[in-house]
Amino acid sequence: MPFAAAPARASDAPVCSSARHPVLAKRLGRRITAALAGRTGTESVAVYDRRRGVRCGVLAGRHYDSASVVKTAILAALLREAAAGHRPLTASEDALATRMITRSDNRAASALWRSVGPARLARFLRKAGMAHTTLDPAGHWGLTRITAADQITLLRRLTEPNALLTGEARAYELGLMHRVIASQRWGATAGTPAGITWHVKNGWLPRHGGDWRVHSVGAFTGHGERYLIAVLTQGAPSMAYGVETIERVARAVHGGLVPGARAALRGGLPDGVPQASDGSVPPGT
Repeated sequence: MPFAAAPARASDAPVCSSARHPVLAKRLGRRITAALAGRTGTESVAVYDRRRGVRCGVLAGRHYDSASVVKTAILAALLREAAAGHRPLTASEDALATRMITRSDNRAASALWRSVGPARLARFLRKAGMAHTTLDPAGHWGLTRITAADQITLLRRLTEPNALLTGEARAYELGLMHRVIASQRWGATAGTPAGITWHVKNGWLPRHGGDWRVHSVGAFTGHGERYLIAVLTQGAPSMAYGVETIERVARAVHGGLVPGARAALRGGLPDGVPQASDGSVPPGT
């Protein structure tokens, strides 16, 4: 079942459902509402819990500039093409992919973006079912237009057996998402319960003189759990503010799905992390 379209800003209440756990879904919606109360800007949230059959969405079909979040799709498309060619990644591709995901390295992303090419990337998006994700006509990968719902679709491709990505490819990409450097482990990871393995990719980009886009997507697995979180934001006055908004939602979701569990990750930007663009588009773009 796809995510229901959430109402406009005047009443952007979560749309949550679960045939097996309707009370839990309703409670999760209330927690997300409380987390977003009073926040500046626009936020989109999508949550999918495979184990409990819970789906929650807040403006999940709204479009945002992707910033570095699109790097997960770039890598997935590369892995798909390599598997279709019955070959492993080359040493160079492996090195570039590792830098692109674990360090959010933009030169590596640009190299792989050119290697895959827009036609093959568009084909991957179509085959993945990401119908509302569109590439920037000018070729800036950081200006790919994404939705929270489509980000959940991609995370499901990475965490569930499917014909598009092999088990080896999925394990490879999730492994890199678990190895992101310490300064980029904020966002959807905040409040992750102890014993649950996190996999995350973030993006952050100010445009038009400071209109911040701050995003985080994550998959959480282990101990029988398999749930996914995507939070996209726009209009935050600073990167730190956007991160705080995302982490309020993340803690609400983790605590709602795994109540009583001790949180293993606190979240928040480490001291000394510069609050500047992730560099996913050229300055002034």
